[in-house]
Parts: sequence; structure tokens; C-alpha cells
Amino acid sequence: MRIVVWSVLIANIGITVTGALVRLTASGLGCPEWPLCTADSLVNTPEMGIHGVIEFGNRVLTLVLLIVTVFVLLVLWRMRRERRDLWRFALVLLLGIPLQAVIGGISVWTNLNPYVVGLHFVLSIAMTVVATILVNRVVDVDRISRFRNVSVLSWLVAAGTALTLMVGILTTGSGPHAGDVDAPRNGLDSGLLQHLHSWPAYLTLALVTFASVRSTGPSRRWFVGLVCSFAVQATLGIVQSRTGLPVALVALHVALAMVTTAVATAAVYRSATSGSIATAMKSAVK
Repeated sequence: MRIVVWSVLIANIGITVTGALVRLTASGLGCPEWPLCTADSLVNTPEMGIHGVIEFGNRVLTLVLLIVTVFVLLVLWRMRRERRDLWRFALVLLLGIPLQAVIGGISVWTNLNPYVVGLHFVLSIAMTVVATILVNRVVDVDRISRFRNVSVLSWLVAAGTALTLMVGILTTGSGPHAGDVDAPRNGLDSGLLQHLHSWPAYLTLALVTFASVRSTGPSRRWFVGLVCSFAVQATLGIVQSRTGLPVALVALHVALAMVTTAVATAAVYRSATSGSIATAMKSAVK
């Protein structure tokens, strides 16, 4: 069970990174149609070149994510009554896949509108959060954290992380990596957005540092890990902005953003007061 839930978390992070590579290689319209690749073909054709290969390859990875998620449901099937929480989280992940596919199709139909592409990324973040909670509930099988008992400080960390990610998405939508040479940008000031993106990041880094000092037990190591993640991301962001946003650094920045999302989710989850699974199940039944 641990293997399959870790696999679905890694798959959700991985497909987000490959999706970013589609945009970074200007392959966003490598398949100009959806759900078909072209008006007459489900798959890419040789005439479409490397961009068609990259875009169609990312679509194929959606099928891989679907298979992994279905396998999670199969493994959890015998526990669907005893552990309804795990079953529901897995169902949310399954339902998120076709929703992601539809949003991806709309982004193609709208010539990679930056707001639609940004929504695509937001949903990936949400699915990574759900997958991370699922992993934590499987790994810590005898305890379950209650989000209503999360401290104000932990919620501030969560809010700061989310705000940093959202401003980062807007910043990306104003930058040079649009996914296609003819794709529109959101028209916002990239220079100003880079500064606006850094402010909540630095504030959240301070909050996370304070939380790592104040926290005890299992959550401390996650908050320490989150401090390291934010510090590396801040450094990487400064370097990429001063070196002209090279593709490799931007791709690494996206990958670390998803890792940061997972670590932040685990830190907040672990900081919550825990209760027994038996008590949680009784409450769920009531």
C-alpha cells in the first residue's frame, strides 16, 4: 500500500514537471487539436517534428497517471469501508485526472491562454496536496491528524506557500516561456511580478523558520525540510532571473515548487493534533 500511494504522489509531481517541459520547449501546440492530436490523427505524425513528439508524449503520461491511480483504488478496495478516508482521497485523485485533461484541452483550444494554463497548474498543485495527505495517512496508519486542530502558525505557513505559488503562476504567465511562439501572455509587468513573487516567499520562509523552532515531534523535521526547500527555491529564483530564465533552471524551479508543495502539506498535516483511527472512523460513521 505504501508503494502505490508513494507512486501516485511521484506520478502527480512528475506529470506536472513534464507539462512544464512542454511549455518550456515551445511544444504546447505540438498537437494543435484535442482530444485528437490533429484533425485526422489521435497520435502525432512525423511532419509535426519534435514538438509533436513532446506534446503527445505528455498526453500519454496522463494515461500512466490514470493507471497508477486506478491501481491505488484496487489496493484500497478491500479497505474501502474500514478506511473511508483513504478511499475518498484516492477517488478525488481519480476524478482530478479527467478534469485535468479537459482543462488541458481548453488550453489548446484557446491557443495556450496563460490563465487557462495557470489553472492547469493550480489543479496539479491541489492534486499533489491530496496525494501527500494520502501518503501521510497510509504511512502513519495508526494515527490520523485533524485539520481543525492545526495551529494558526501552520495555517499561515500554508497560506504563505499557496500565495507564493499563485503569484509565481502569474509571473510565469507574463514571461517568455509561453509554450508556443504565437501564444498570448497575460500582459502583466514581469519585473514587478518577480518582486511580488519574492515577497510572500521571504515572509513564508521566516514563518517556516519560526515554526521549525517552535514545533516538536514529527512535524519539526518537515518544517526544517521546508526551510531548506524555500531557501533553495529563493536562491534558484534569483539565479534564473539574473541569467535570462534558462530552460533548465526554470524546469528545476517548477520541480522544486511541487516538492515544496508536498513538504509544506506534510509539515502542516503533521503539526495537527492527532487522534486514533478508531475514533476518526466512529466520527465519520456518525
